Amino acid sequence: MHKNVKEILYTQDEIAFKCKELGKRIMNDYHDKDLILIGLLKGSVPFLAELSKYISLDVTFDYMDVSSYEGTQSRTVTIKKDIEQDVTGKDILLVEDILDTGKTLSTVKAMLEERGAASVEIVTMLDKKECRQFPIEAKYVGYEIPNAFVVGFGLDFNEKYRNLPYVGILKEECYQ
Repeated sequence: MHKNVKEILYTQDEIAFKCKELGKRIMNDYHDKDLILIGLLKGSVPFLAELSKYISLDVTFDYMDVSSYEGTQSRTVTIKKDIEQDVTGKDILLVEDILDTGKTLSTVKAMLEERGAASVEIVTMLDKKECRQFPIEAKYVGYEIPNAFVVGFGLDFNEKYRNLPYVGILKEECYQ
């Protein structure tokens, strides 16, 4: 365990097991759809890579780089990199590492709906419902978590800790 992690919430094996469960549900729901998985950079990359192993459908990937955090403070949603595909008439599954306030995902979902997507749903590895400030829910949730500052498996604090193979709670002295 990393010296700055107080506690491991989910191991690499637990995350893989949950991705397998989510993949089965997604395959069942989208077996006859034209599905695009859109990963929100950078945090979704490990989750998207693991999840997609268990989706045996003809899907395409795309990515958006969307920012709404700096350190622990939420700020204006900024699109740094937009998707490259036309989403008109397509089913979109936004892939995110964590759904907390809902600010970023609300903005991105509305944007894709305005562009004519047939549907826009969300799959998130972690759901921190206690922090929700916008009325949005994920269709697929790996784990609901308490209001703790988590890192690992794509989740970061100032770009550090994304590479940890598990999800853990960061020690408070690291971000206060």
